[in-house]
Amino acid sequence: MEKSIWKEFSEKKNFEKLNDNLECDVLVIGGGMAGILTAYYLQKVGRNVVLVEAHTIGSGMTANTTAVITAQHDTMYKDMIANNGFDVAKDYLYANLQAVENFKQLVEDEQIDCDFEITPSYLYSHKHSLEDEVKALHKLGYEAELVQDIDLPFEIKNAVKFKDMAQFHPLKFLYAMAEKLTIYEHTMVKKIDDHTAYFDGGNIKFKQAVVASHFPFVNKHGMFFIKMYQARSYVMAIENADAIGGTYIDDREEGFYFRQYGDLLLVGKGEHRTGMKTRAINELKAFKERYYPDAKMRCMWANQDCITLDDIPYIGEYGNMPDVYVATGFNLWGMSGSMVSANILCEKLCGMENIYEKTFATKRCIFKPQLFANLGMALLNMVYPSVKRCPHLGCALKYNKLEHSWDCSCHGSRFEENGKLINNPALKDKSL
Repeated sequence: MEKSIWKEFSEKKNFEKLNDNLECDVLVIGGGMAGILTAYYLQKVGRNVVLVEAHTIGSGMTANTTAVITAQHDTMYKDMIANNGFDVAKDYLYANLQAVENFKQLVEDEQIDCDFEITPSYLYSHKHSLEDEVKALHKLGYEAELVQDIDLPFEIKNAVKFKDMAQFHPLKFLYAMAEKLTIYEHTMVKKIDDHTAYFDGGNIKFKQAVVASHFPFVNKHGMFFIKMYQARSYVMAIENADAIGGTYIDDREEGFYFRQYGDLLLVGKGEHRTGMKTRAINELKAFKERYYPDAKMRCMWANQDCITLDDIPYIGEYGNMPDVYVATGFNLWGMSGSMVSANILCEKLCGMENIYEKTFATKRCIFKPQLFANLGMALLNMVYPSVKRCPHLGCALKYNKLEHSWDCSCHGSRFEENGKLINNPALKDKSL
């Protein structure tokens, strides 16, 4: 699988590795979008913040996102009202709408050159009317619009339009923000205990800490290894395709999603549980040949997302660890989720109450159907006969022929063919 287009157009400053002990007010673990934004806002209010990244900043999920900033996600609000209640759906909507506005303001205030564009977003359906979704949004107080015509090469029944959403180049944004922060790269925290984070070569004493490492790595707190799984999705960038205005997602889980970047059309497909077989790549290629036969594929890449039990991120206390907080489970919507996290955690760490924190709290009901699917998958892979086991919790690793990697279906850790760690929650390479 190739690198994303964002890496083609980006240059970053390198940060040194931490080789000594350190003390700070707030330690942020993880140099993706969530970590960088959280560190920025905390530093802005006068906190002494240090951010550490196991590899290089932006090299994980942020580098592979489609970088759509919207409050319109793949879970429809009418379903969220039915499953989680009106107040939760309203909080989720307005927290994400605020996140979009925060990105707009931040780009303007800091004068960040990151190809930022205001654009509408659309949720479209091939067969079913989305009128009920528009009615649900109106009840929540948001004036969504039902439209029949969109800039895609196939017929639809209709679509729900959110105006004034956004898109950008995530790494240009991230690298610009990072220059304002104290950052150490190649510094992997492996243990947190009694206001101290330990890494190879030293430790960091903190008053408060935020774990924004994609999948939380401390297993004995928070129970995130049963409250989430990881899913992979795939994106193709093609040249010479008709340009589209806006960003688009299908109302079907197996559907496609789209956005424009310059003269490139990005077409996405997913998602499937990490470690399971997929036809998504072949379906993406077939889609291009059917609808864009004269277009040329520039590159294709994959991303991996943490999926929660109820499609709402976990933002707040990290189990029972005093003064340690977490941001995870963005369910394919990492850009808005990262900003929601930064808003909630900045206020929380400063002793204030955020109006949305209850909806995103880490300690909420876990008795959802997905919980039992996660437990079943873990049990199946614990007893699966294989000598290749994940060093995270011992699940069987399965070979991914498409991406030439060893993947864990339980919690989503991935390894190169030689055993080098690609994706957490595992914390070390695997001897293969």
